[in-house]
Amino acid sequence: VQLVESGGGLVQTGGSLTLSCAASGFTGDDDSMGWFRQAPGKEREFVAAISRSGSSTTYADSVKGRFTISRDNAKNTVSLQMNSLKSEDTAVYYCAANSHIVVVTIPSEYDSWGQGTQVTVSS
Repeated sequence: VQLVESGGGLVQTGGSLTLSCAASGFTGDDDSMGWFRQAPGKEREFVAAISRSGSSTTYADSVKGRFTISRDNAKNTVSLQMNSLKSEDTAVYYCAANSHIVVVTIPSEYDSWGQGTQVTVSS
């Protein structure tokens, strides 16, 4: 499984960005998918996850109501729409895949990771 993120960049506080993750090496609905982020000097943290079918999602409390995860199994892509961005959202964002049926929030449960895309929110 290969995952490639895109869409990161520099945005002002309150702005929006949409991250995309293109997956290859598996059929669109084989894996549950997630987004994680890691800020300098901090551990990687869970952001959002979506089930194989896309019918179930879960979010970290810090992004709930601002971020939306979605997937297009026909195109093997997963997206993260980020609105009302804050400076504390600044981090490298990673897309990840796992073979669980249910959504999971623990990094060690994920089998495949992308290289990450930088998101910087300036005040």
